[in-house]
Amino acid sequence: MAEHAPQTGMLSGLRVLDLADDRGIFTGRVLADLGADVVKVEPPGGDVARGVAPFWKDAPGIENSLFWQLYAANKRSAVIDFATPTGRALVERLAGQADILVESFRPGFMASIGLGYETLRSSNPRLIYVSVSPFGQDGPYAGMNATDLTGMALGGFMWLTGDADRPPLRVSIPHFWSLGSAAAAAGAMIAHQARAASGAGQWVDASCQQAVARTLSHAPQFWDLNQVILTRQGPYRPLGAGKRLRINYPCADGYVNFIQPGGRSGGRNMAALVAWVNETNEGDPELDGVDFGGFGFGQIPDSLLAAMERTLELFFAPRTKRVLSEGAIARRVLLFPVNDAADLLTYPQLEARGFYRQVEGPDGEPMTTLGPWARASGAPLRVGRAPRLGEHTDEVLAEWCGLGLDEAGALRAQGVVA
Repeated sequence: MAEHAPQTGMLSGLRVLDLADDRGIFTGRVLADLGADVVKVEPPGGDVARGVAPFWKDAPGIENSLFWQLYAANKRSAVIDFATPTGRALVERLAGQADILVESFRPGFMASIGLGYETLRSSNPRLIYVSVSPFGQDGPYAGMNATDLTGMALGGFMWLTGDADRPPLRVSIPHFWSLGSAAAAAGAMIAHQARAASGAGQWVDASCQQAVARTLSHAPQFWDLNQVILTRQGPYRPLGAGKRLRINYPCADGYVNFIQPGGRSGGRNMAALVAWVNETNEGDPELDGVDFGGFGFGQIPDSLLAAMERTLELFFAPRTKRVLSEGAIARRVLLFPVNDAADLLTYPQLEARGFYRQVEGPDGEPMTTLGPWARASGAPLRVGRAPRLGEHTDEVLAEWCGLGLDEAGALRAQGVVA
């Protein structure tokens, strides 16, 4: 899709007051990418996300967290101490000018300091108030904290992750808060669309547990339709009735995934792979001439499944991911490399789409960062750097609240802003 420089972003003109910490930080990033003016309110000393490792050039510092650099990109930073009455009054004033407010505090905290939804909507009925929390704003777990480990466990994700003969596993990169924050961003945009019709804002209550539970693929359907609880399958995929299909295989420099989906398309897929294996004289006579297209999903006999696994394991093992993936593309075989981070940095498809971009790093030197998560011809998503601590305090107070430098200076002298 061709891109051209837009006059405005998709959410250009929207003001977002971002009070979320490292747990809900991704919500504001999504809205900022789409062109909204996202003001990240930080406490004196900086948001806790600024302390999350790893760090730029392995040097810990208030500006050097790569977590911050990624998730705070495209935002503006204003330092306001809203632990003080004056600071809270200033945040309330900013909320009166905001279209969307995002927070990730413990349920009930914002109301306890006078910044809850009911209070703020009385002066700004168009406000969309977005809360990101582990379990939502109500229910028996509402007041509980959660780590990524406990959240992924309670969301059901860990039950399906790992090998069948070993305990459940947590995915190594934290997902719990990111999934909840992404759901919150989607909720905010839907509420924005509804406001365009009704003129009224609303409270978006995003539960990270619910967001995780919605990522469980077809596991809920297996229970609904067959009363079967899926379990960890490791390198296999369940086929029902006790059968399973191996989809993950080791190769010379890592792993590849191969899927045989059954039916006519699966038949073409498997026939092409069998022909490829036979070209190297590494085939199995038991697979020759088999009409794999005649088997529906999950209907391949156990003897053929065993022959497939045995043959493919031997064929894949001495070959690299690149050789196998390029050969699969040429033969239209459903095989894919299991890419690691180094693979992704040089992956030809991502390179062709200009996914990786250069932005200004914390020390002013160029830094490679992730590009936009979508492309749009009319309004390309923004790709920028993260703000320095308090970089935009004065301009935000001027633009949103009409405060001059003298008034901002007085607040700074009191320690309310920085």
